Amino acid sequence: MLPADPSLTHRAERIGYVLKVYPRFSETFVVTEILAREAAGEDLAIFALRPTSDARFHPEISRVQAPVTHLPKPAKLSDAWTALRLAQQEVPGLADRLPGILPVLTRLEPAEAIQGINLAVSATREGITHLHAHFASLAARVSRVASALTGIPYSVTTHAKDLFHEDVDHELLQDVLTHADHVVAISKFNQDHLVTTFPELADRVVLIHNGLDLARFRYAEPQPVTGPLKVAAVGRLVEKKGFTHLIDAARVITKRAAGGTAGAPSVEVRIAGDGELRAELAAEITAAGLGDVVELIGPRSQDEVRELLTWADVMVAPCVVGADGNADGLPTVLLEAMAMGVPVIGTDVTGIPEAVRGTGPRPTGILLSADQLAAGDGRALVEALTAVAADDFPRVAISRAARDLIESDFNTATQSRLLADHQRQCVRLAS
Repeated sequence: MLPADPSLTHRAERIGYVLKVYPRFSETFVVTEILAREAAGEDLAIFALRPTSDARFHPEISRVQAPVTHLPKPAKLSDAWTALRLAQQEVPGLADRLPGILPVLTRLEPAEAIQGINLAVSATREGITHLHAHFASLAARVSRVASALTGIPYSVTTHAKDLFHEDVDHELLQDVLTHADHVVAISKFNQDHLVTTFPELADRVVLIHNGLDLARFRYAEPQPVTGPLKVAAVGRLVEKKGFTHLIDAARVITKRAAGGTAGAPSVEVRIAGDGELRAELAAEITAAGLGDVVELIGPRSQDEVRELLTWADVMVAPCVVGADGNADGLPTVLLEAMAMGVPVIGTDVTGIPEAVRGTGPRPTGILLSADQLAAGDGRALVEALTAVAADDFPRVAISRAARDLIESDFNTATQSRLLADHQRQCVRLAS
């Protein structure tokens, strides 16, 4: 970590969240975390690097009090000189710090480098004492530059695409993580991956799960299945979510039920979300003759997702590792279903087994092999859905165990306090 700017001493703590896009419909975990920290009395500010393209927003966003600074993406390289002139006027000690970051600046896209300089100016103006980036990609790289120019320490919460996607520049990622005060892993899987890949980070990677506002996800005892098994799935319509495997399982089960196979339930599936595979999945549903069985209901707000989970007998997250290496970290909606008492079916992708425990003294759900699903073998998913529909499925015991786990390990009040404690310690040490 670089030496702190002496002007940070005695300054009131103020945390600057650095986000690629804000607000973003799919990143409810960020809003939940910010709201929890504001509820705890923290002073926050938000810096967004790209304009949002979402047409819908969760109502919770209106409760965020932190001011939002949108740092426009520079249109031309000459904007760098304007940014540097401004930074020279406003960032103390810039001339001494600039040479140290030049090797990194020359590796970045020009827009990223310029936004790093502009973030340095904005963070100085706003009296920020610590920068926190979500995702170890654009937001973290820009934070790295701003930190180097100002002496304001930074931290990074890593997720999945920023670590596992085939496009990740590992040398640049190592630089960004190495210079962070601490690196947050959202799962033990990610923590182990980071420490194995970058051993020098061993004493600075901390495990802090994404959490839920449990007051908004109240537990209700699951009821026996009556009528068709109501199946909910939520997420962006992209390869790693594995929805094609759920559609195929619905096809198999529906065929079994129509054929009079003993114990085969009828099913009704609702998939919420939008994404690049929407047309492809819709065509698959039509081709399988499942128009009255599987419905793509489009993106849903958090309130609407709660309604969907209240309707459902089971929540399914058939996640797989995409051909590009991209994989889910731990879908928030799985945690929401577990908090509400909805039985869940997940796969053993990255951090999911840390929440969905299929074995042990108190299973919290059904856990399937992602590799088996990705290979086109959906038998385990078919059998899991059939088991959940059966009268003897221990839905109450599993749901209570799941709720207990969420309360102990995924409560945002606890997780955000852990994050705040690390950042306060960082600021105090820097001072």
